[in-house]
Order: sequence, then structure tokens, then C-alpha cells
Amino acid sequence: MEMTEMTGVSLKRGALVVEDNDSGVPAEETKKQKFSECNLTKGQDGLQNDFLSISEDVPGPPDTVSAGKGGENSEAQLEDEEEEEEDGLSEVCEEEESESFADMMKHGLTEADVGITKFVSSHQGFSGILKERYSDFVVHEIGKDGRISHLNDLSIPVDEEDPSEDVFTVLTAEEKQRLEELQLFKNKETSVAIEVIEDTKEKRTVIHQAIKSLFPGLETKTEDREGKKYIVAYHAAGKKALANPRKHSWPKSRGSYCHFVLYKENKDTMDAINVLSRYLRITAQRLAHLNKCLMNFKLGNFSYQKKPLKLGELQGNHFTVVLRNITGTDDQVQQAMNSLKEIGFINYYGMQRFGTTAVPTYQVGRAILQNSWTEVMDLILKPRSGAEKGYLVKCREEWAKTKDPTAALRKLPVKRCVEGQLLRGLSKYGMKNIVSAFGIIPRNNRLMYIHSYQSYVWNNMVSKRIEDYGLKPVPGDLVLKGATPTYIEEDDVNNYSIHDVVMPLPGFDVIYPKHKIREAYREMLTADNLDIDNMRHKIRDYSLSGAYRKIIIRPQNVSWEVVAYDDPKIPLFNTDVDNLEGKPPPVFASEGKYRALKMDFSLPPSTYATMAIREVLKMDTSIKNQTQLNTTWLR
Repeated sequence: MEMTEMTGVSLKRGALVVEDNDSGVPAEETKKQKFSECNLTKGQDGLQNDFLSISEDVPGPPDTVSAGKGGENSEAQLEDEEEEEEDGLSEVCEEEESESFADMMKHGLTEADVGITKFVSSHQGFSGILKERYSDFVVHEIGKDGRISHLNDLSIPVDEEDPSEDVFTVLTAEEKQRLEELQLFKNKETSVAIEVIEDTKEKRTVIHQAIKSLFPGLETKTEDREGKKYIVAYHAAGKKALANPRKHSWPKSRGSYCHFVLYKENKDTMDAINVLSRYLRITAQRLAHLNKCLMNFKLGNFSYQKKPLKLGELQGNHFTVVLRNITGTDDQVQQAMNSLKEIGFINYYGMQRFGTTAVPTYQVGRAILQNSWTEVMDLILKPRSGAEKGYLVKCREEWAKTKDPTAALRKLPVKRCVEGQLLRGLSKYGMKNIVSAFGIIPRNNRLMYIHSYQSYVWNNMVSKRIEDYGLKPVPGDLVLKGATPTYIEEDDVNNYSIHDVVMPLPGFDVIYPKHKIREAYREMLTADNLDIDNMRHKIRDYSLSGAYRKIIIRPQNVSWEVVAYDDPKIPLFNTDVDNLEGKPPPVFASEGKYRALKMDFSLPPSTYATMAIREVLKMDTSIKNQTQLNTTWLR
């Protein structure tokens, strides 16, 4: 199970801007998947409230990417946006066959495998089950005003310019499909004619409104054909209409952006974006209509605004987490939570940064940086132990046996996974041009591999820094003054705390600590056949500039309580939707069969909530360990 995400999004006419400020997922990461409109597939674990804003016709800033009405169009263009990447890049297609997840994860990574080895607190650890239910892990975004976003209002702003509710029902599913295909130039039709069964002016007006609202870029006219009335939809501006839909029914008095809160259960942010991208250039009224057909989503708190939400405007995320079946005493819990509140936790990159299979993503990243392209291909496609079953296993077996990308690709009914994309590239470019074949994989996913390697190095170096120097700043450590890294000198070491110290992710544009950890970086990269003094790659995309990251994070707004319960399946707190529906909060007995720790805390962007939880429990938070713990408890 992956961490849940919180995302600030600005959906614009002709542009889609995505910001990932997940405190469980680094800001440059998001997951991209094709997603159907009202038939949602499995996604990420957890409940979230996200801010979104949608505009009618405002020019996009330089960091926007073009998006059309259809999910396919917007998705293809999203894949070119550098700022968003998949967290814990999944190399596994969705499986048709089932197997015990605990058995599948026997060959998975542990924390020690990726350099997560130290703790900052001295309390005695205890066990607890993380995300036994997806509703045990809830994330709310913190807006730029410092307030936590909640979905608490489903009403629609009053706007006399909105079309009638009939526009959503007047067209049949078959008519909508034909109109969408016409708009996207997916067929040879130059127009679509819809017969007006009830020939009244009011009925014709509603059909005209429906087509123009739902399919921007199409014009309509009324025609008589053999004594019958038809509404004919057509492209007035040819294919230019798809690139620049005309301004339609968006009043000048209304703000250009529709802001709203998105609540989602067990769904990934990019899944939601792909669904909502079908409704660009839309009103609050039409968005609210989605509440009637989309499962696991709720949209509300609508408002029209003059400005969009932009990258960097969110302050982080607030987490509500339940750890079930805890074994710690009340004193142990008190010590653990006080330590989290007062000291914090090591700001490790969490396990989802490194994937879930027997081939970690950082190994692929290392091979890319080494320019070892045959190894990159082999790592992605080779058979692996335990972590998967079904058609992907057959694909890997076919590849190992024949090294024929076309034959291996035929074993995949779903070809949009990384393996399928790479095999398609090898079929197209040949086995002697692996670089071009690998380039078919979306850029963000390719970059995730090398960023995973950076994170792997950072985790290991921070563990060594804490082992060698403890939890106090020392001369030669790095701190940031604004965005500029500066060394701590002997005479000003007392002016800083461990919470000020940063460590670099390796790259060509960073400096390293001025003590023995500098040499540790060099030794680690040298052992991996990489030159720390030359992190520029011959392929520009894979050149690493580096960055800086605080080594200790202290959560804000920390609170907690221990509750007793008997039924492991009951929710232990209300969600926003529960509150909207008027459900009473759970009532706990003074004693119960099980005990749970309910904790609340806020984190800045690019930090992992699982690492805060790890510090409390003093136990391995890897999927391998957690699934085995779940399985043991539920037997």
C-alpha cells in the first residue's frame, strides 16, 4: 500500500497545472494512469481532500502543459511535465490472479535495504498496524493561509448564467459518444445530427446548450430534414477548435477559475486529474453533477476566483492516522508521542520511494547514471522472485526465453505498464537502440528511477551522519541561509540546532559537508562506478543537479489519544463525508479487545508521514513487514 497524496491543482482552459505537495510524497512526484470516467479502478490507499481550480480562458504560465477535453489527450501531455513524477514507480501491471500479498512481499525491500537504520528518540518501541483499513490514513491539505482544507459544503454558487440541469440528461449516451468523437476528430464524420423528438423551442434550446456546454469547440444549428427537426453539431474552426476552443457561456463577471475541494477515497491524485480533465472549461454546476456518478470522489466548497492555485502555494499536509492493535503501554505511547512532538524524526525518504518489487527502482537509476543500458533493460524486464503473478510473470518468462520484445509484449493484455512501454520501444527501435526504446517510457517515470538513486544515497549518508556525529550540529555541517548552502563554522556552532542542518542529494550543483561525511559520499558513489565530481550525463535528461534536504523534521500540531475497540473492521473516526452525511462519531468503551493509537500531525511538503510513524513505533514500516504483521494478526 502506498502513502496517500495531497495535491493542489489548477485545471485551466487549454492547460493543466499540477502541484504535488504531499507530505507523504515528495513534491516533484505524482502518479499517472489512464482512468475511466465513472468506472474507477484500484488506486492509492487513503482518504484525501484536495484543492482544485478550473478556469475558462486564462493563458497558462510557463510551467503549464496543454490538455484537451479527453482523458487520453490530457494524459499524454501530462507525461511531459517535469515537476510531477510517480512515487515508488510501479513496474507491475494490475494483476488478474490473486495471491496472498504477504507471500508476494517475502522478497520485498526492508528499511535497512535503503539506508533507513537510525532513530532519534530513546523510548521503547511497540508494534501497531499501519493502514489495516484505508480509512485509517487520512490526509488534508494545508492551504497557503495555514488553514486545513475540509470538504464541508456541497452547495453550488448561485449563478444565473449557468445552464439548466437538463443539459446533463437531454443527450443519450450514444449521442454523447458520437459528439465526443466528433470533437476529438476520432471519426470521419464532419457533423452529428440529433433529431428533436419533442419539437419545441425550449427543447431545441436545451439541446443547443447541452452540446455547447459539454463539447466546447462545436457549433450547432437547426435544420429541417424531410419534415423533421434536427440539431446539427459541427466544427466551425476545424482542428483549430480542438487546440483553442472558443469562449462559450462564461460570463465576464465570473472569476476565471472555479476552486473546489476534492475528497477521494483509495484513489491516486493523477487518477482523479485524468477523470476531471474530461470536464475542463466547466462550471461548479457541472462539477457538482459528478457527485452523482463518480464513485470514491466528492467535490464541494466551490467558489469562482480570479487567480488559480499555483505550485508552492500549499504549506503541507495534516495527517490523521490510526495505528491498530498497538502493544505499547500508555507510558510508552506518551514517551513516543512527546518525543515526536519535541524532537521530531529523521527525514528519510520513505519506502514507497523505492518501489515494491524484488528489483528496487534505485538499482535501475544507478544503471542509467552509469550509462549501462543493457543492465537497465535487464533490470526492468527480467524475471523476479515472489512479487508478482499472472500475465506479467509470463511476459518476463517469454523475454528471458526469447529476448523477443514483440513476443513478450503479446503476453501483456495491459501494455501501459513500464514493461509494456519498454517492450514497445524495443520493438520499434530494435535491441541495439535501448536508449531510444527506454525513451518511450514517460519522462517523469524515467526520472523517478534516478531520483530514487539520489534518495538511496541520501538515506545512507544521513544514517552515517547521525551515527558519527549524533543529534547536534557540528563544524562542517551545512545549513541554508535563504536558498544558499553555508557551512557551520567552529565559532557559530551554538547558533544552530540539529533542525537547521541539511544534507545534499548528489548532483553537479551542490556542495558537500566539510567533515568526513564528504568522503563517505565520494566512497559510496565510487563504489557504484560514478564520479561525484561529474554528475552530468551525456543525455541531458539524466544529469543530476542535486538539492538539499533537512535531516530532522519536527511535526506541528501534534495530538494523540489511545482508544479501545472490539471490532477490527469499524472505522475509528469520522471522515469529512461522514460528517456531511450526519454520521455520529464513534463511541469508545473504557476497555476493549484491542487498543489503537489515533494521532494527528502536520508536515511540510516533501516529507514522509510513514517516517514519523516509524519513529513512534520503532519498527520497520516496509510493506514486507507490515503485510506480514497484518496477516499474523488477522489469522
